[in-house]
Amino acid sequence: MKKAVTLASGGLDSTTVIAIAIKQGFDVYALSFDYGQRHRCELDAARRVALALGVRDHVIAPVGLRVFGGSALTADIEVPKERDSGRMSAEIPITYVPARNTIFLSLALGWCEVIGAQDIFIGVNAVDYSGYPDCRPEFLEAFERLAALATKAGVEGTSRFRIHAPLMNMTKAEIIRAGIQAGVDYSITHSCYDPAPDGLACGVCDSCVLRRRGFAEAGIVDPIEYKPPYGG
Repeated sequence: MKKAVTLASGGLDSTTVIAIAIKQGFDVYALSFDYGQRHRCELDAARRVALALGVRDHVIAPVGLRVFGGSALTADIEVPKERDSGRMSAEIPITYVPARNTIFLSLALGWCEVIGAQDIFIGVNAVDYSGYPDCRPEFLEAFERLAALATKAGVEGTSRFRIHAPLMNMTKAEIIRAGIQAGVDYSITHSCYDPAPDGLACGVCDSCVLRRRGFAEAGIVDPIEYKPPYGG
């Protein structure tokens, strides 16, 4: 089996991507990050997902992005709530973590070299997304070029690294349907940017809004719990 490193946040998109990679015949090595995020229950979700989907290995790498801050996810900054989809796609929100995907993909690339993998899967999306610059096709294409130049395997020509983003052009509803077909149990995932102390999703942050709308449009009941008055 071909090996692949797959970024695993414990969220809806990354979980769907892991299931897709497995369905495509890859031996998946899941990579999560303890980067000082405020919503740390996502790491518990990532562990549940890795166990449920039966990945080959799951590593949680410490990356201290909180020392820089600059994001509502890594500093004491209020998480935006109840934004409409137009604002989400028209501006880069304060939940953007500076250079996060660049850092995460770089570490995934390093693990690829160590285990002899040439494929990295990431759950970025350019349709139903929150305006992040590192979720665009141009970014992933540029990173592939970087990988060819910045690695021993790339320079020696023994590997051609590929970044797979199977969700890039899918709506959230399409992603959910694809995940259901691939056997994903979405009850074990976590999407909320600002969960309650007991882990319940807020229902009104960008991530919750996109998730709730996606399940509604897919005609499927969201199996996670939300704070009142929002339901799954």
